[in-house]
Amino acid sequence: MSEELERRKCVIIGSGPAGYTAAIYAARADMEPLMYTGLQPGGQLTITTEVDNYPGYPDGVEGPQMMEDLRKQAERFGTEVRYELVTEVDFTGPVHKVMINDKVVLADSVIIATGASAKWLGLESEQRLNGFGVSACAVCDGFFYKGQEVVIVGAGDTAAEEASYLAKLCSKVTMLIRKDEMRASKAMQHRVANTKNIVMLYNHETIDIVGEKGVEGAKVLNNKTGEEYVVPCTGFFVAIGHKPNTDIFKGWLDMDETGYLKVTSGTSKTKIAGVFASGDAADKVYRQAVTAAGTGCMAALDAERYLTEMGIH
Repeated sequence: MSEELERRKCVIIGSGPAGYTAAIYAARADMEPLMYTGLQPGGQLTITTEVDNYPGYPDGVEGPQMMEDLRKQAERFGTEVRYELVTEVDFTGPVHKVMINDKVVLADSVIIATGASAKWLGLESEQRLNGFGVSACAVCDGFFYKGQEVVIVGAGDTAAEEASYLAKLCSKVTMLIRKDEMRASKAMQHRVANTKNIVMLYNHETIDIVGEKGVEGAKVLNNKTGEEYVVPCTGFFVAIGHKPNTDIFKGWLDMDETGYLKVTSGTSKTKIAGVFASGDAADKVYRQAVTAAGTGCMAALDAERYLTEMGIH
């Protein structure tokens, strides 16, 4: 290859709250960050309608607008944003390679902010009504269903936790559990079983979500009896897990069994020097915009210290 490869002090992979916050801090520290947005610029929040729990927006904000605000702030300080997908990495280092199809960019430091994607049931109505009664985050959207009846799908700890959270706000929470038992820990099972306004329907699957402009009910199948009927609800929550968008880092970085990146506790440092992980790609516990932003800040500060130690200015 005769032409000289492009080399950057800091490459940020991903563009949600973590990526944009990292970009703001990195740009202000004269790291001249280059961001690759991925296929969904702005991440999960771009498919969220109202965000009411992010500090600084007293009247709430639409998810896409909030991401637009963060992007403009990152660009104001000199972040270069490219609307492309990183397809491969090479962390043999000390200078890391970031590949965009057949193009290679060299990076002295890399901040990963690729996020995670909610797992869905795969129904047409689920995608059509996403943001209009269908949600994959009870903590984000439960407030909008105060005093209403909702349905939640899932049988693990996350589903049980989200059902407990919703039960404090909603008049009735119906849990749809596909098998005849839950996967959740015994403590979580006891908690939902002892909550008066949570109804657990075992051996139940969702066939469809009823409603044109908003959720009106969940059409369910009792897979033991074959009976089909509609459970009335205005909110439909999917809690069957998340998949971190970390496949391109397999073989390079340590992950847990689900694919969440492992970092040194209290930092954003991965096992590879100069590579830092932030946001939902490394957080399976909180998964909130504000915590993602916080770890984005940490990643930029960690990267800045690393570059200083390496004598890269």
